Amino acid sequence: MNVNDTTSAAVLEAVRRRPAARRRILFTGATIVTMDPALGVIDGGDLLIEGDTITGVGHGLDAGDAVVVEADGTILGPGFVDTHRHAWEAQLRRIMPDVDDLGGYVMATLAGYATVYRPEDMYIGTRLAALTAIDSGITTMLDFSHNSRTREHSDAAVEALRDTGIRGVHASMGPHFGDWDRQWPGDLTRIKERYFSSDDQLLTLRLATLATDEIAGPALAYGPELARVAKHLGIGVSVDAVFGTSSSEAVLRWAGDGILGPDVTLIHSTGLTTEAWQAMGATGTTVALAPTSDAQIGLETAIPAVDEALAVGIRPGLSIDVEVALASDMFTQMRALHAIQRMRAVNAAYGTDREPSRITAHDVLDFATLQGARTNGLDAVTGSLTPGKKADLLVIQAEDLNNMPLNDPIGTIVLGSDARNISAVLINGEPRKWNGHVLDVDLPALRAEVHTSRAYVLNTPPA
Repeated sequence: MNVNDTTSAAVLEAVRRRPAARRRILFTGATIVTMDPALGVIDGGDLLIEGDTITGVGHGLDAGDAVVVEADGTILGPGFVDTHRHAWEAQLRRIMPDVDDLGGYVMATLAGYATVYRPEDMYIGTRLAALTAIDSGITTMLDFSHNSRTREHSDAAVEALRDTGIRGVHASMGPHFGDWDRQWPGDLTRIKERYFSSDDQLLTLRLATLATDEIAGPALAYGPELARVAKHLGIGVSVDAVFGTSSSEAVLRWAGDGILGPDVTLIHSTGLTTEAWQAMGATGTTVALAPTSDAQIGLETAIPAVDEALAVGIRPGLSIDVEVALASDMFTQMRALHAIQRMRAVNAAYGTDREPSRITAHDVLDFATLQGARTNGLDAVTGSLTPGKKADLLVIQAEDLNNMPLNDPIGTIVLGSDARNISAVLINGEPRKWNGHVLDVDLPALRAEVHTSRAYVLNTPPA
């Protein structure tokens, strides 16, 4: 059984020697988890990439002049999609692993550390988060960049995404506390013209905002004015801190104002009323769940709102949220949601004759891939291994010690695998991880930059 081609330096060299636009790569002999409802799982299948696009999935594809990658003993799957991460915080990872509540996080991070960030700190944190995402199989990441103190801070965050090669979504918002230039949201026009002039590129732009004015005042709260800004720019909206009674009331106002819909993502959505959920379902509004964040930080009910979303026909995306207190990878989010929902379902039916309504491993993988892409407005581009979509995919070693023997490929991805099993990651057809290592990264230099930035942030009094 050959499991070595995605760890072979010679194969990588052959791939990279060809100009990207004319490059053809054929993966053969893999178990392909397409996450396309029409294609399903293909055993011993082939996948053809031409340039940046998947052009064939099936059996017996013609290799032609393609670089052939023998992928026996592996699982090919779509890259994971992170629908919400505050990437600039990455050099503060796990600094508060036992944070008590949202207030504790807000005061320490947003009212404290955030206020001293320089543009270079934004760049370093965002780049570190994006590279870590790639390492763990996340090929698309929405960076909810809510520390845009100056135009230079925004530029640094966008450039960090660009420089890593991730499919990045820059969701821009002004900071909660401290001094800033008040350039947001007006500066979104300049940002779009400078970095997002084409629809056919790796990076996309969204407007980031909050549900209510409770934390940071009315300027950052979603409503008709910010909706008009987003509509004028032709971009989507991501709304954070959506939980509880006040957010439920806000959702109903937005529905009445006609500013909900598929281009609006509500993040967390914890502890909302039935009426709010009905309005979200009726308008096709998307939802980004943060399973470990809700549970660990204790947001409202502390229960990820997957049942509530499914009840109104919303299939949510998943997200990482804040690395200051949480894990960085999508495997953790899938497993947490899978376990929490199934625990609740069985508990609710315990002692009755009702059958528990449990989600499956396929459900959470769908949330982490295709539904995440839909939530980010990118389901026509990524999220499944469908011919015509961009080649964002990961290769998982199914014969590694912790995965063999391969009995159920979806179960193996969701419940068995982690970053060490990902031998290769391609984004837009370009290898970004190979032989288990993220490519084109000077790790000692990055480490020095991260430690220097952290020292500055921790040793500078809040502004």
